[in-house]
Order: sequence, then structure tokens, then C-alpha cells
Amino acid sequence: MESNIISTVFLPLALAIIMLGLGLSLTPADFKRILANPKAMVVGSFTQLILLPLLGFGIAALMLKESPELAIGLIILAMCPGGPTSNLLTHIGNGDTALCISLTAISSIVKIFTIPIMVNIAIELYLGEGQSIQLDVASSIIKIFTVTIIPASIGMIIRAKNEAFANKAQKPVKIMSAIFLVLIILAAILKERNQVIGFFSIAGPAAFMLNISGMTLGYFIPQLLNLSAQQRITISIETSIQNGTLAIAIASSPLMLNNSTMAIPAAVYSIIMFITAGIFIAVIKRRSEEKQLA
Repeated sequence: MESNIISTVFLPLALAIIMLGLGLSLTPADFKRILANPKAMVVGSFTQLILLPLLGFGIAALMLKESPELAIGLIILAMCPGGPTSNLLTHIGNGDTALCISLTAISSIVKIFTIPIMVNIAIELYLGEGQSIQLDVASSIIKIFTVTIIPASIGMIIRAKNEAFANKAQKPVKIMSAIFLVLIILAAILKERNQVIGFFSIAGPAAFMLNISGMTLGYFIPQLLNLSAQQRITISIETSIQNGTLAIAIASSPLMLNNSTMAIPAAVYSIIMFITAGIFIAVIKRRSEEKQLA
């Protein structure tokens, strides 16, 4: 699970470019609308910050109780925010991109502080010994802003200066986003190609259950609360897409837990989430097209 040029250079750069294109479709009015009606923000924050960690603890207890290190790894994953990947998938799935960026920013900042506490609880629960985890708050916030907020803001500025150009650019940007999505999936598989079968057999079922549970509840809870289709899509993606890179770093970095076994659930989940998200987006788009034809 060592870093390579794909994960350290290509992926952040690609996501930053995609976020720039995403910003081309946004205006300040999108954010004003969210602030004027904060219901979606509250629901999305609940599913990300409270519901998914609870699911992580529950699924770990049910499915990984005989493998304490893997159980802790799953809980670490459940605590990590979606990051730019969820923004990308929401963009491709025609969700509420302004809501998505806002949820990503809020959850990423909040979880910087909650991850050390909850992971220490998991370690006490499964290993019986405390271990402190320190995250560099400043660098984490800078990273989130660098690959999400800043590029999107630049895109919004471009749109404000030249709306006609921004409108023309949206279609090719979506095509480019789809290409990048395929490349990211291939990179994730190729990176772990030598061990991917073993990883799936060990942690796959628990990771899949966490992903599907988050995606399902993230869609139907907003539906019960009468949120719009775009908001349901966004919250479902935000709840089911996790930052596997951050989870792997927390688990395996010598500066943190330095335990490669705890990184296995995140590695497996990072592949699963792209597959299930792709299916989810395809189904949503097909239903939308059918409604338009009807």
C-alpha cells in the first residue's frame, strides 16, 4: 500500500481539475439557497457524521469481531470524510453539487477532530489498550481546500466573468470526469492487483455491507423527509463514498498507527465504492431518462 505517483500526483491533480470544471456550473445563488433552507445540510451531516460511524461500529462488531485489527480498520474508514471523490461522483450523477461541496467541507473539518477520539475508543474496545492518534489539523484543512474549495471557487469566478464559456465547457467537463473516473477505478485495482483477491475475501463482506448500508440509508432517510431528488442523490453518495486514502494513511503511516492490517478494509472499500456508486448513478440516470420520455 505504498504511495506511488498515481496516488500522490495524478489523482489529486485530476480531482483538482475536475473540481475546477465543477465550479463552472455553480453560482453564489446555489449556496444562498442551501443557507436559506438548511434542512438538507442537517440531514446530510447527520448521515455522514453520526449514522455512518454507528454503522461502522455495528458492522465491525457483527462481522469482524474475530479480527480486531480489521474491525478497527473498518471503524477508521467509517470516520473518514468522502473528500473530492464524492464531489466528482455527485457531479457525474447530476446531484446537488453545491450541497455536496458544503457537506464535504463541513464533515472534513469536523472529522479531523472526531477521528482521533473515535479511533482511540475502537482501539480500547478491540485491543484493550489506548493509543493516541495525532492529525496535523492545519495541513488536513489545507489539503481539503486545495483540491475542492479553491478549484471550485476559481471555476465559479470564471463563470461570473464569462457565463457563456462556462456553459459551453460543462458538457466536455462531464465527459472528462467520466474518463477520469474510469482511470481512477483502474488505478485502484492495479495498485493492489497482487493482493486484491485476498483482501476481498478477508474484509470484502464487511466493507460491502458498510457501503450498501450507507448508500441505502443516505438515500431513503432524505426521501422520508421530503428532500428533492438531487439532494437525495447527493446525500446518498456523500454517505457511502469514504476517503480511503486518508483511512489508509491513518492506519499504516509510521507517524500514526503503523499497522498495515488495519488499512485492508479501506483498500477493499476504495474499490467497492466505485463499483456500487457507478451502478447507483447508472440506475438513477436511467430512471431520470425514463421519466423525461414519459
